[in-house]
Amino acid sequence: MKFSEQWLRAWVNPQVSRDELVARLSMVGLEVDAVTPVAGEFSGVVVGEVLSAEPHPDADKLRVCQVSSGAEVFQVVCGAPNVRAGLKVPFAMVGAQLPGDFKIKKAKLRGVESNGMLCSASELQISDDDSGLLELAADAVTGSDLRDCLGLDDATIEIGLTPNRGDCLSIAGLAREVGAIYGAPVKALEVQPVALGHDEVRSVDVLASNACPRYLGRVIRGVDLTVATPQWMVERLRRSDIRSIDAVVDITNYVMLELGQPLHAFDLAQIKGGIRVRMAEEGERLVLLDGQEVVLRPDTLVIADHHRALAIAGVMGGEHSGVNASTQDLFLESAFFDAIALAGTARSYGLHTDASHRYERGVDSNLARRAMERATALLLEIVGGQAGPIVESVDEKCLPTVDPILLRAERVEQMLGLRLPGEQIVALLSALELGVTEQGPGCWCVTVPSHRFDISLEVDLIEELGRLYGYDQLPVRYPQARLAPEANPEARAELPALRRLLVARGYQEAITYSFIDPKLFEQFSPGVQPLQLANPISSDMAAMRSTLWPGLVKALQYNLNRQQNRVRLFESGLRFVGQLEDLKQEPMLAGVVTGSRLPEAWGNGKEGVDFYDVKADVEALLGFAGDKNAYRFIAGEHSALHPGQSARIDRAGRLVGFVGSLHPQLASDLGIDQPVYLFELLLSEIREGRLPVFCELSRFPEVRRDLAILVAREISAEAVLGCIREAAGEHLTDLKLFDVYQGKGIDPLSKSVAVGLTWQHPSRTLNDDEVSTAMQQILASLEKRFDATLRK
Repeated sequence: MKFSEQWLRAWVNPQVSRDELVARLSMVGLEVDAVTPVAGEFSGVVVGEVLSAEPHPDADKLRVCQVSSGAEVFQVVCGAPNVRAGLKVPFAMVGAQLPGDFKIKKAKLRGVESNGMLCSASELQISDDDSGLLELAADAVTGSDLRDCLGLDDATIEIGLTPNRGDCLSIAGLAREVGAIYGAPVKALEVQPVALGHDEVRSVDVLASNACPRYLGRVIRGVDLTVATPQWMVERLRRSDIRSIDAVVDITNYVMLELGQPLHAFDLAQIKGGIRVRMAEEGERLVLLDGQEVVLRPDTLVIADHHRALAIAGVMGGEHSGVNASTQDLFLESAFFDAIALAGTARSYGLHTDASHRYERGVDSNLARRAMERATALLLEIVGGQAGPIVESVDEKCLPTVDPILLRAERVEQMLGLRLPGEQIVALLSALELGVTEQGPGCWCVTVPSHRFDISLEVDLIEELGRLYGYDQLPVRYPQARLAPEANPEARAELPALRRLLVARGYQEAITYSFIDPKLFEQFSPGVQPLQLANPISSDMAAMRSTLWPGLVKALQYNLNRQQNRVRLFESGLRFVGQLEDLKQEPMLAGVVTGSRLPEAWGNGKEGVDFYDVKADVEALLGFAGDKNAYRFIAGEHSALHPGQSARIDRAGRLVGFVGSLHPQLASDLGIDQPVYLFELLLSEIREGRLPVFCELSRFPEVRRDLAILVAREISAEAVLGCIREAAGEHLTDLKLFDVYQGKGIDPLSKSVAVGLTWQHPSRTLNDDEVSTAMQQILASLEKRFDATLRK
């Protein structure tokens, strides 16, 4: 909002400089965006009266004028199209200094002497209007200093209000704030009901009281729109960035700036019957004051007569019912519209008006009658006419109300870090016109006036106290807390550490959407019902993912399509399993790998990555928390993985995740023509490990034995190793699988599994008999469990 400093000081005038006032306004939350002088720097310019304007003898477009300065008459040559006898204009006398360091001197124009200069608004940097001379009011005193005449030692202050402070979109609201800040008296505007000149009324029917709880209308007859708007009003409007149009419109705009209540005047002759406040009809059309024709939506509140819509309520009037030069009678409207009902209406029609700006932020629900009386008084004073009685429609049940708020001194101290005296609390809140009643020691009941619709809670009141006391005056107090050191769970692998591990192994982190295409969901989780979004961004982002793989594979596709053939990506995030009533959100860690095993370089081979490369990365993750042996890789199936190249990972019978190759059919459907390997792990299962425990190192030699056995092809090496561990005895320290063979010399239904076993005793050297006995126990156990035989 822009306003004149002089206008504000006419209401409240604290004894502070402009700079201090501006700084203080910003500190209380009314941030000042700009301070602009209302005119350029000039001197020696007075109010001049043009006594005569004769044609120049040698120039058709110039006039030779006789101009009175009040004390003497000067001859001035002027080329302005609007110069004429009887006009009062700014007169820069010889020696005057104009903006731009321009000094007025005697001159000759086409041989005729000119003593001074008649000025336009743009030449004085009052406005951008350079179409002619700045015409002054007829009652301006000839010879008076122009700066004093127009009050040009003033500044326009622009403040950027937050949406909750609609009460400050007026001079009255700003004056109330400034008065409260400085404890200065506010000269409240005296508004009295005008004397009635007739008893004509128009009926008012409010058919949408939820959106319009209060509506007032008044008939004013016999106005004269040929009367110009007074210069003082034009200047105040201009300094508030509002252009003067005609006296009636200017008065409604002036009262809106002064009190904060938007008003609208209709041409009474264009209203058929009475006023009806209703919702628009489907397909109803209205030509607005700016000439734009709009098709009204059924959710739009309109002001109508008994035949058609006259205006979009709280936004803009219609062209056919607007005031024009031939208007003789007015219907003046003043209403309270609900902010929620009007929110977004103006923007939906591509509009933004001063009225909609205020109604969307909130207007005092009890201000309409006061503004109506003020506007009526100004209309009768300036354009004449006679006022009729006010017709009011009000639905008290729909008007906003705020229950009294209990304010506690201890809560104030807790939030501000300052103990304010009770008298100061009462004084600060009372200055904002809040009703404060003491309820007991350190406790007050506060009633909120209708203009402070942003206050409804105790914390709102405390914020007001902080603002007025001064945020910069609040004490600085460092937070204090008794902090005990927390135990660092060394057996727990934190997610950042797991991320760093994968980065060290050549992966890059990806972040993908949690919602995916339902078709992609079906490809990775066939037969599973996805959790659908009620309001998706787009149709291809409508299902919540049940696995992280779809997003990673899409990222992989994106890279492959751009000739990035070696890709290693990982992601940590939530998967969503089930529907809303039984939804589980599980943190997961997943990865996708394709391309060559090693980066391209002269010393690196070109072998492609395989299942065991990815398995090694997964084992690194599983072993990071120190309990790698707790996990088992078991041949398993997953709808998104190759049936013969996939494994499920278990821990104590619980599913931890999957690792394997992307299913060939799925790869074909996605247009991927190279091997892709995936893994996905439950974070909750891999973060908890085992704390390493120190064991004394044995000083005695190790004993190594190799064993090759023949077992059926379907028996996994993991099962064989588990059996060996159980039968090898307590001194087995290492077990390695170093060969699996199928082929020539071996039964086609069998395979050879070769392992290396290492024993070591902590306190002595093991003898051959002990090791041989352990070997015999192992062979017997393998034979019993798997029908295994020793390979010859």
